[in-house]
Amino acid sequence: MVNAFFLFCGCVDQASVAVVEKWGRFLRLADPGLHFFNPFAGECVAGALTTRVQSLDVRVETKTKDNVFVQLICTIQYRVVKENADDAFYELQNPQQQIQAYVFDVVRAIVPRMNLDDLFEQKNDVAKAVLEELEKVMADYGYSIEHILMVDIIPDAAVRKAMNDINAAQRLQLASVYKGEAEKILMVKKAEAEAEAKYLSGVGIAKQRQAITDGLRENILNFSHSVSGTSAKEVMDLIMITQYFDTIKELGDGSKNTTIFIPHGPGHVKDISEQIRDGMMQASSSNV
Repeated sequence: MVNAFFLFCGCVDQASVAVVEKWGRFLRLADPGLHFFNPFAGECVAGALTTRVQSLDVRVETKTKDNVFVQLICTIQYRVVKENADDAFYELQNPQQQIQAYVFDVVRAIVPRMNLDDLFEQKNDVAKAVLEELEKVMADYGYSIEHILMVDIIPDAAVRKAMNDINAAQRLQLASVYKGEAEKILMVKKAEAEAEAKYLSGVGIAKQRQAITDGLRENILNFSHSVSGTSAKEVMDLIMITQYFDTIKELGDGSKNTTIFIPHGPGHVKDISEQIRDGMMQASSSNV
């Protein structure tokens, strides 16, 4: 930090300050630049300090209120106050060790009063308390504390695993709730769709039967007007029997049907027509 060209002058580097003594006693501070000294008068450079911001990492192991051992990693950023560089030079032999001791003292006084979860949430409060304590103490020694960062909080490995398991269980529970709600909604929508489909199917069947009824009525009226001497019942029986045999034919033409047993004979034709007519009348009455 101090480059001596010869006995009577020296150069102080930028971002540094030199301490000049005379006959072993502090004389003055030398700013960056070229300075002249008189060694015959007892003047000399006793040493130099940097005014750059320095960083110190401190690892503190302590216990929380709920008896969990944790390690806190603090980063302390500090610098020498240029105007008080003589105090920093003469008062402290090892400033980093001094800072570390105060960090230990403050952290181990605050953290045991907090639970582990509170420590994670309030780590900035711990850093603020450490900063306030260090500022009061180190200012007397010519040091300024710029920032304190609580970089990491490391619980015991078993505690970390337990915390991860709890978090995973909570997430699985929440996922199960969402899955159940989704299945519930799916079942409700499926039931609503089935109900709507059955309703529409019923409407379609009713309209189909109504169309068949209207068609039969029209056929009966046309046949009665075309063939004199026929009653509506005789025309209805003829139409029903015709549809009956058409249905038998369609069943026989189907590829999935093999054999159908039906009563056959002249006497059964009347029974068939009556059964078909009764069925149509019941279907029409049920739609009313």
